[in-house]
Amino acid sequence: MSDLHNPIDPRRAHHDMGGLPAAAVEATEHDYALWEKRIDAILTLLSNKGLMTVDEMRKNIESLGADAYDQMSYYERWIYAAAQTMIQRGVVTVDELGRKIAEVQGRANAFV
Repeated sequence: MSDLHNPIDPRRAHHDMGGLPAAAVEATEHDYALWEKRIDAILTLLSNKGLMTVDEMRKNIESLGADAYDQMSYYERWIYAAAQTMIQRGVVTVDELGRKIAEVQGRANAFV
C-alpha cells in the first residue's frame, strides 16, 4: 500500500474508508452490463482453477493509486486485479496481454 496520504489518518490507505463519514448507500438492484457479468465469471473460473485467490485480488486492487482507484468502476478494478495477478503468477506476460488488448480493440474498431 503505497498511497497513504489520507488527510483524516495518514496511516490509512486511500481505499480504506471504513468508519469515515459518507453519503448513504443506495440499496437498489440494477442490471449488470454484459462485460461485468463476464468479468465476474472469469474471476470465478480463475479462483476455481487455483489461479487467483481473493487475497491476491484484494492486494492488487489496494495497490491502485488514489486517482486510478477513484476513476475506475468496481468491475474495472476487478479487471485490473485479475490482469496483475496473472502477470505476477507468470500466466501471461505484459507483452502478451498488450498484444491481445490491441487485437481485441482492432476487432471492435472494425465494427465502428
